[in-house]
Amino acid sequence: MPRVNRAIELLEQGQPLYYTGAGELTYENGVEMAQTWADYLMVEMEHYAFNIPGLSAFMRGLIAGGPTRSGHRTPTVIATLPTDGTSEEVMRANAWMVKHLLTAGVHGLLLCHAETPGAVRAYVESARFPFQSIGVGEGLGDGRRGSGGQGTAAELWGLSVNEYLDKADPWPLNPQGELLLGLKIEDKRCLANAEANIEVPGVGFAEWGPGDMGMSLGYEDNHDPPYPEYMLAARARVFAACKSAGIAFLNGVNPDNVTEMLDEGVMIGSGGQEASEIGRKHTGRTMPW
Repeated sequence: MPRVNRAIELLEQGQPLYYTGAGELTYENGVEMAQTWADYLMVEMEHYAFNIPGLSAFMRGLIAGGPTRSGHRTPTVIATLPTDGTSEEVMRANAWMVKHLLTAGVHGLLLCHAETPGAVRAYVESARFPFQSIGVGEGLGDGRRGSGGQGTAAELWGLSVNEYLDKADPWPLNPQGELLLGLKIEDKRCLANAEANIEVPGVGFAEWGPGDMGMSLGYEDNHDPPYPEYMLAARARVFAACKSAGIAFLNGVNPDNVTEMLDEGVMIGSGGQEASEIGRKHTGRTMPW
């Protein structure tokens, strides 16, 4: 296939993405999820166990159950990090999480509560090898990912080690990169720095996280619409920052609003298979899932 990462391939074609949760991190579930309807699988580690052995088994199950209907070795897998992006210091101290997840073969990461540009820069740098030079000196320092885990990750991706080293870099910063890095701008502290956070080179998508955003703004449970004015303003600010930076905006969708959301410019949606099928038809998707 043209790319390892199906999600990036679709975004390059101007096609929106639809995702679902990966579920239980076992080999058996990986085999089953290899034929998922979703464009990518989200591995939830923000609120649940940092289960690298389970993730490794799940990735091998995806390979055993593949290839996907689109011909890719596995569906794209993106994992949320347990650490928050509170500050550069916090992200540096927890960069080991990035290394462990990338060694396990994931194709992307999502940093929750991305509060400061320093934290976001540290996040991106943690995912990059130091020989990758695009963006260095232009908003980024040298990469901090060391040698040691690339052999395992390369095997999972079906690449030689040298091929993996070349491709394991954030897109769209590196047009040939196969890693998709995201941010959750999901509380009032993140929102205060939304534009600066999203503009850090190496970020590929962002979302506004209505559940946490609502709590941060004083609402007990406002995850779903209709939203009060303050939450609509927060969403609009994050959406505008994504448009300005030229990256994808993630928002929940459902069968009733998916076409409206896509016409608005939403490029990543969660909401189930029915919504995805309506959305794919609306945008003329040709790649099979």
